Amino acid sequence: MGEKRLFGITLIGYFYIFGAIVLLVTLFTNSADEFGIAVRVGLPNIPENIVKILLVVISLVIAYGYLKLEKWGYWFMTTYSIYFLIVSLILSLQYKQQPFYGNVIWSIIVLMYTLRKRKYFDSKAVAS
Repeated sequence: MGEKRLFGITLIGYFYIFGAIVLLVTLFTNSADEFGIAVRVGLPNIPENIVKILLVVISLVIAYGYLKLEKWGYWFMTTYSIYFLIVSLILSLQYKQQPFYGNVIWSIIVLMYTLRKRKYFDSKAVAS
């Protein structure tokens, strides 16, 4: 019998699922933020609802592959974290405020943890 999936991988994967659910809810509510989700992900010229739907789909796909310990889940999470880190860094330098600092910190945590646990995504012997 293989090892259980690591708690950190489970926690990160569920955070992405939770984020997708929150984004779905905001599609039907009248949430007014100073910076919309489109700005936060570096796509300010795309309508807010389209970005939300796109992020819901991307987050769920990434979380699925990550939680299933798939190689592509590892690479999608790594790529998304690097992208989100770069965008958040640029925006934090431009606006010098939250939510961008928190996004930078989260991206660094996810990226560092994911890179350190790469071996779990290379082996199919690990049970989920």
